[in-house]
Amino acid sequence: MARTPAGTPHDPRGAERFNEERAAYTVSSAKPDLEAGVAAIREVVKTLKPVPGVYRMLDARGEALYVGKARSLKARVANYTQIKALTNRLQRMVSQTRSMEIVTTNSEAEALLLEAQLIKRYRPPFNVLLRDDKSFPFILLRADHAFPRIQKHRGARRAKGDYYGPFASAGSVNTTINALQKLFLLRSCNDTFFKNRDRPCLLYQIKRCSAPCVGRISTDGYASLVREAKDFLGGKSGQVQQDLEKQMAQAAQDLDFETAAILRDRLRAATFIQGSQAINASGVGDADVFALANRNGQIGIQSFFIRGGQNWGHRAIFPSHTREIEDAQVLADVILQFYEEVPPPPTVLVDRVLPETELIEAALSELAGRKVQLSVPQRGDRRKLMQQAARNAVEALERRLAERGTQAKLNRELAEFLELDGPPDRIEVYDNSHIQGDKAVGAMVVAGPEGFIKNQYRKFNIRQAQSNDDFGMMREVMRRRFRKLAEDSDGEGEAAVEADTHETIWPDLVLIDGGKGQMSSVRDTLAEMGIDRVPLVAIAKGPDHGREGREVFHFPDGREKTLPTNSPLLFHLQRLRDEVHRYVIGAHRAKRSRAITASPLDEIPGIGPARKRALLLHFGTAGKVRAAALEDLQRAPGVSDAVARKVYDFYHAGG
Repeated sequence: MARTPAGTPHDPRGAERFNEERAAYTVSSAKPDLEAGVAAIREVVKTLKPVPGVYRMLDARGEALYVGKARSLKARVANYTQIKALTNRLQRMVSQTRSMEIVTTNSEAEALLLEAQLIKRYRPPFNVLLRDDKSFPFILLRADHAFPRIQKHRGARRAKGDYYGPFASAGSVNTTINALQKLFLLRSCNDTFFKNRDRPCLLYQIKRCSAPCVGRISTDGYASLVREAKDFLGGKSGQVQQDLEKQMAQAAQDLDFETAAILRDRLRAATFIQGSQAINASGVGDADVFALANRNGQIGIQSFFIRGGQNWGHRAIFPSHTREIEDAQVLADVILQFYEEVPPPPTVLVDRVLPETELIEAALSELAGRKVQLSVPQRGDRRKLMQQAARNAVEALERRLAERGTQAKLNRELAEFLELDGPPDRIEVYDNSHIQGDKAVGAMVVAGPEGFIKNQYRKFNIRQAQSNDDFGMMREVMRRRFRKLAEDSDGEGEAAVEADTHETIWPDLVLIDGGKGQMSSVRDTLAEMGIDRVPLVAIAKGPDHGREGREVFHFPDGREKTLPTNSPLLFHLQRLRDEVHRYVIGAHRAKRSRAITASPLDEIPGIGPARKRALLLHFGTAGKVRAAALEDLQRAPGVSDAVARKVYDFYHAGG
C-alpha cells in the first residue's frame, strides 16, 4: 500500500455504522472546511501517477469517508479539487477529508473489484452500501465420500464437492433439499452418524434416503442417483423426469409394483420442485436478474436467481446512501458488492444500461474465472422475466415504504408516551438471565427506525455481582456499557466522537426489563458515572406478572404509566422486550451448555485439547489425573515431561 504525506494508514474497527443514512450527511468530529479538504487532496495529487488504482478519503479521525476507483489516479483524484464542478454531496465529503490512502492495481478491472471489497469492509458513509450483508445459502453435494452427502452450506466453499445456488433464504434451501431427498434418496447425515449405523434410520422408513449406511443400495446404484441429482440441479430436470417415467412404466410392465410405487413418489417430488418455481425461467439457463424501482428517492432492487432454468428464489435489496446518485450507478455499485459474496453466473440480466458496462463485465469475468455478460433483455422470455422482476421491485419497495411509515408513526407515539424529545433513532433494551445466580449473563439488544440492529447486540458475562442480586447485575451491565462514554465525556454529557461502536454511541432510549428496583439501580448507577442525558424507562409485566397486556412503565422520578391492552404501541414495546428475552436466554443456555461439557483440565494454563485428550484417554477421568503421581503423568502416551510437570504443579502447588 502506498502511503501519502497527508496521512497514515488506518486500521478500521469493522463494526457497521449505526444509522448509515444519517451518517452520510453529518459532519465528522472536526469542523467541515472545504479549503482544508482541498489542500489535503492537493498534497496527495502531487505524489500520484496516471495509473489505475483505488483511493480512500479519510476524515480527521482516520475513518473512511469514501472509496473510489480510477483508471488514472492522478486525474481522478485531481477532480475533487475542482469544487464548482462537484455536487453538494461530494462537496460535503471533500470538506470532511483530511487525508487519503492510495492502492495501485494492475488494471482498472482489478481496481473495480478492490473497490467493492473495501466498500464492504469499511462501509464508508458516502458510498452506496448494501444493507443486507448476510451470506446466501447453497446446496452442497459432497465429493469426499463413497456415498456423497447432500446438505445446506453457508460461508467459504472449502469442502470438496459441487455447489448449487445461491438460494434466497435458508427456508428455500430446506424445502428444496427435502424434495431432493424424496426424489434422489441421497443421505443428509454427517459422516460420524453414517459410520456408526447398524440399521436404517427414520429417513429410510419415510422414503427419503436409500440407506447406503447399511448396504441397502450398492455403490454403483448410489452413484447413479448422484449423477441424476447433478443433472437435475444442473438444468436437465426434464430429462431426469422422462427417465423416471420410463423406469416407472417398465416396472409396472414387469409387475414390479413396489418399485413402480417408489418411482411414482420420486416423480411426484420432481413435479413438486418444478411446480414450486412460481417464476417461468425456462430457456434462461444460469442467470441472475436485477430490476430497480425508485419512489421519491427511495430505491429497491429485486433480484431473481435462475440456475438451470429453475428459479432458486428472489430477494429484495434496499441499498443505503443513494441520494444524489443516478439509479444506473446505484445498480452497478450494488451488483459489484453483491458478487463479492456470491459467484457470478454467466449472464446477469439488468433492466437498464449500466455505466462502464464493459469494465463491469471484465471485473466479473475475472472474479468468476470465465466470461460473464451483462444484458438488458429486449424481447422474448427474458423480457417477460425482467418485467416480472420490475413489478416485484415496485411491490417490495411499496411494502417497505408502508412498513417504514407505520414504524415512523409508532416511534412518534413512543416519543410522546415516554416523554422523549423526539422519535428515537437508537433504542437499547437490557435484561439479565441466571439460575439462582449461576451462569449469570446480561444482554443488550438494539432497535432503530427500521427494526433490530443485530450486529450491535452485546452479551455481558456477569463477573462481580453476587448470586441472586438482579439489581447488582444490572448495575454491572450499565457500568460496562457506559464506561467508555463516561470516560470520554467533556463534563456536559457530550462524549468525544469516535468510531461508531456500541461503546461510543449514545442511545436515545434505554428500556429495562424490570420494575422499580431495576429502574432505581440503573438510574443511580448512571448518576454515579455522571451521566444524566440518557432517557430511562423500565417495563414490568404488571400485577401477578400476567400476560394480559397490563405492562407498567416505570420512570426515573417514580411515576408509572400504562397503555391500553389493544394498543399497537404496547405490542411494539412488548416485541422489544421479547427480543431481549430471546437473546439473553439463548446466551444463558449457551453458557450452561459450555459449562456442562467443560472439563477441570480446561483450567490448566498452556495445556491444549490434544494433551487433555491424551490425559483423559490414559487415566479415564479428570479426578484420576489430579491424583496421579508425577511419574504416572510422565508415562502417559503423548505427554512430555514438561507437560506432566505443568499438570502436576497445577494440582500440587501448595502441597
